[in-house]
Amino acid sequence: MSKRWLVPVSLAAAAMIATGCGSSTGNGGGGSHTSAASGNQLKTAKISGHTVLTNAKGRTLYWFAPDTSTMSKCVSADCVKFWPAVVGPVTAGSGVTGKLGTITRSDGSTQATWNGHPLYTFKGDTGPGQANGNGQNINGGVWHEASLSGASSGGGGGYGY
Repeated sequence: MSKRWLVPVSLAAAAMIATGCGSSTGNGGGGSHTSAASGNQLKTAKISGHTVLTNAKGRTLYWFAPDTSTMSKCVSADCVKFWPAVVGPVTAGSGVTGKLGTITRSDGSTQATWNGHPLYTFKGDTGPGQANGNGQNINGGVWHEASLSGASSGGGGGYGY
């Protein structure tokens, strides 16, 4: 009975932590999130001499040139089959720089963004350390690895919208 005070103190502490960890998405979508709630931490990896953004499993992340900061243009069944959207929100792991956020896709799901680019993985990458989708010109535009250096290692580069 002498420790009954722990329950209200614990609840108050949890509420303060959740409030303090919230961050605005700022990229045209979905409100705020907490890092504890997402469990989807992004990382970085060196691939072909470039530092790229990866998902928690080490898979390279991509952005699609026709997308805008508020809308994914990869919505056809064929596109989504090969370029799955990264479900948001996500959190930044060690070495991840830039602005993370979310957008709401046309199907109502939430997609993670990085520096205003909706993020995707590529079914052609069978494991970590691969960037087989980089520079591909399919599904109506060019796909780029999310390079922290601002340039992709193949077929293009930059961030042109």
